[in-house]
Amino acid sequence: MKENKEIKALLHLIDDPDEDVYLTVSERLVSFGKAIIPNLENLWENIHNEETQERIELLIHRVHFRDLTTDFTAWANEPSDLQEGALVVARYNYPEMQSETVKQEIEKIRRNIWLELNNYLTPIEKINVMNSIFFNYYKQKGVEISYDNPDQFLINKTLESRKGNAVSNGIIYLALCDLLDIPVKAVNIPRQFILGFMDDAYDVNPSGNPADRIKFFIDPLTGQMYSHKDIESYFKRLSVPPVASYFRPLNNKKVIQFLLDELSKCFDNDRNYYKMDELLSLSTLLDE
Repeated sequence: MKENKEIKALLHLIDDPDEDVYLTVSERLVSFGKAIIPNLENLWENIHNEETQERIELLIHRVHFRDLTTDFTAWANEPSDLQEGALVVARYNYPEMQSETVKQEIEKIRRNIWLELNNYLTPIEKINVMNSIFFNYYKQKGVEISYDNPDQFLINKTLESRKGNAVSNGIIYLALCDLLDIPVKAVNIPRQFILGFMDDAYDVNPSGNPADRIKFFIDPLTGQMYSHKDIESYFKRLSVPPVASYFRPLNNKKVIQFLLDELSKCFDNDRNYYKMDELLSLSTLLDE
């Protein structure tokens, strides 16, 4: 942004010790939007005070977050594309991320799976094809959830490193199934992010117990398939009754809300608590 008198004065006041002055200055700078970022970056490079540099970094983050909130609100109003929702979340940590690169990678995987599919395959055979390409050919690995590593929740870094936890692997798996018209949905099993292969009649007859509409379950960490009996054993180990709501498929909003809630736990410390608050504020936009 061209540096006029007002911007020069505002940038000069960034290190003002008076909190009220800094608050007014920061609000005005953030209101300029992305156009102000090059000015802030230039100031950061030419200043040697660590505290002021931190203020500048926070201002740049706030500008990105304001734009991100706008994009996320637009997605929440029309959440038909799960992949798009996950990409908006990834931009929280990687604002300069090229979404198109991620989409091209997912399309490449989709094409390889599609070439191996045909209408005569059973549901289990279809998932075997999915798993063979995703986990064996592309060497996608599953890792246990760790709140020390936010990257393992983000689909851009999951695809780049070929390592993701159940949530990020699961979202990519769901996106692929959606593109391939394979009826797989995330289900609400407690303490897990697990997928269910839905009966073809699911959309036609959505009444009754949701568990009856699931043919089998899929672990997005490895692609391993589980029967209803396996899931019943899991509930017994938890000493939790398998109520119908646990088998209800999660819509795209609920999946992204789960992602945001889990990702926010990576920032549960004094230094980054504002990030936890921001991610939870995005999550509340998806409340139904």
